[in-house]
Amino acid sequence: MAADSITFIGGGNMARSLIAGLIRQGVPAGHIHVAEPVAELRQALAADFRVQVHDNAVDAAAQGSTWLLAVKPQVLREVCQSLQGLAQAKRPLVLSIAAGITSAQLQRWLGGNLPVVRAMPNTPALLGAGVTGLFATASVDTQQHARAEQVLASAGRTVWIDDEALMDSVTAVSGSGPAYVFLLAEAMEAAGIAQGLPAEAARTLVVQTLLGASRMLDEAGESPAELRRRVTSPNGTTQAAIESFQAGGFEALVDTALRAAQVRGQALSAAND
Repeated sequence: MAADSITFIGGGNMARSLIAGLIRQGVPAGHIHVAEPVAELRQALAADFRVQVHDNAVDAAAQGSTWLLAVKPQVLREVCQSLQGLAQAKRPLVLSIAAGITSAQLQRWLGGNLPVVRAMPNTPALLGAGVTGLFATASVDTQQHARAEQVLASAGRTVWIDDEALMDSVTAVSGSGPAYVFLLAEAMEAAGIAQGLPAEAARTLVVQTLLGASRMLDEAGESPAELRRRVTSPNGTTQAAIESFQAGGFEALVDTALRAAQVRGQALSAAND
């Protein structure tokens, strides 16, 4: 077993994106083990990445010095409890990408006294363009901190959070955030078609507008408010649209939506305790 080997418990889309990123970074495929009970997914991982695949979590976890828990929150407790004895024997670095599951819960299910990092990536990680919020418990040392950074940075940028209670806010803002953009795109496309634009033209206009605006947010070095001000001419078409958004309570609606996502994250923790 390689000292820097990593085991993924779960081989779904997010695990695939992280595996692809690690291999792009130069991590040998032989150092990556994946536990995935679905045969088709397991076979695809082996074929696409040449990683080591296993049909159960215990066999895979025995091979890794770092464990990345990539299963649904609803089954994470059962999975962790099945690994408790091995976790206490091996003392791996534990990374979890399960929404709403706290480090205290993970510690309890795995037997305690382990270095745990909670992470919340988002779906653009599939393109290497994601962002991940990370929280490390006090038992995570400098080397393990760097290891967690290496693993999650393979999918895009990272942001470290000092207060674990804010991880539900990370989930609300960025973990769930791509869906908000998709909803806006869906609404803009439908409105364009309703005004008479051909469907293909409406789709291209919306996609490229959102892509370009995102690049400006990333590259211009200005706040969103300043960028909005610059493209909003007095009494122009943009001002008319913005005023309509605001008259409908746009900012308050966004705040309410993100709070709903935050509360649901807290509820997931309580429901799976």
